Amino acid sequence: MKERLGAKHFILGFQHLFAMFGATVLVPALTHMNPAIALLTAGLGTLIFHFTTKRKVPVFLGSSFAFIAALLIVIDGKASNIPKAQGAIMVAGLVYLMLSVLVYFAGADRIRKLFPPVVTGPIIMVIGLTLSPSAIGNAKTCWPLALVALVVIITVMCFTKGFFKLVPVLIGIASGYLVAVVSDFTGLTAALHMGVAGHFINFGIVQNAPWVISLHSFQTPQFDLTSIILIAPVAFVTFMEHIGDITTNGAVVGQDFFADPGLHRTLLGDGIACIVAGFLGGPPSTTYGENTGVLAVTKMYDPRVLRIAACYAIILGVFGKFGAVLQTLPSALLGGVSLILFGMIASIGMRTISEARLDFSHSRNLIIVGVILVLGLGLGNVPFKWIFDMFGAGNTEIAKTLSVSGLFMATLIGVILNAILPQDEKKPIEKHVA
Repeated sequence: MKERLGAKHFILGFQHLFAMFGATVLVPALTHMNPAIALLTAGLGTLIFHFTTKRKVPVFLGSSFAFIAALLIVIDGKASNIPKAQGAIMVAGLVYLMLSVLVYFAGADRIRKLFPPVVTGPIIMVIGLTLSPSAIGNAKTCWPLALVALVVIITVMCFTKGFFKLVPVLIGIASGYLVAVVSDFTGLTAALHMGVAGHFINFGIVQNAPWVISLHSFQTPQFDLTSIILIAPVAFVTFMEHIGDITTNGAVVGQDFFADPGLHRTLLGDGIACIVAGFLGGPPSTTYGENTGVLAVTKMYDPRVLRIAACYAIILGVFGKFGAVLQTLPSALLGGVSLILFGMIASIGMRTISEARLDFSHSRNLIIVGVILVLGLGLGNVPFKWIFDMFGAGNTEIAKTLSVSGLFMATLIGVILNAILPQDEKKPIEKHVA
């Protein structure tokens, strides 16, 4: 029986809110969409996802980075083009719905066979490690401030008990923010040439933000074929990433979400959330590894906490002043927090491999794990332009923008290798003794 909601759950919701905030508002900032609407649709999308998945999967849906290149081309810095992007995002959501139907008829057992621990373990590691450049990039803007957050989080995790052990990320952010405020107030930031223009925190963002989002911020979607061709196919790429994220989330929580509530339901929830985001003018949604990292750190897996965070996101989206306060969080502070969160995700991948007791004296396991790690970490974004060049269409807009992530390629190749390499190996790799 679940414990009753209390103050603890609402505080934990804030912790998840901080984890998702930076990435969720960054995508609309890069693509000239509205960050407030992005927060609103992230919150609504998360609630839709939870009710579609029987309120069992502790996931938060935020803005997807996979669509950025296509959105930049369609929007082209012009607000008048945003409705075309909205319509294409809705079609991308419909692609998810079609994939959900296919997965439903394929069955959870068939999907699970494609993703045994020898595949899922390194995929989870790739998810965590490919996020690490983002953490380092933010942290290096001011390593001292990043280290304050990092040290505080580690201290709370290792040396405290009870409620404090549940909110290490929140305490780390609060401590770092307090240090940043004191440093700015005393002039230390400027004296040491840290921050931006001599300060860590820009309160002008709060002053310029509206109190309540205007109805004029919403536009009616337009269904433009060229925009749809550019944006909608990206859903096939994020489909693989979705599988990786749900696998990771299940590994953290210790439940098989492929079976209950079912991968088809998680895809359905993601698809409907994407359609709603497109309709309202937000970026496409995706499951967030940042929040899965928080689950791993706190070991508090109650989905209600994620729904509370979703409600906070909706409030921040509607009331602009509140959302702007979180935008004042220094990048270095977020980087210090991310070092822990993303590292925890990678560690979960290692745990998955360890608990499966894979025998690495067999070359089959070494090949699958090794190829997934190298492709996932080394490829980055793989352009498909060379394929279009073969058919003389290399100069089209879709040829210039369409690409797949290293995670997608690693997952695809890992699944193929697991399917074709023989299961029983008679001759293990020879062990050389020095």
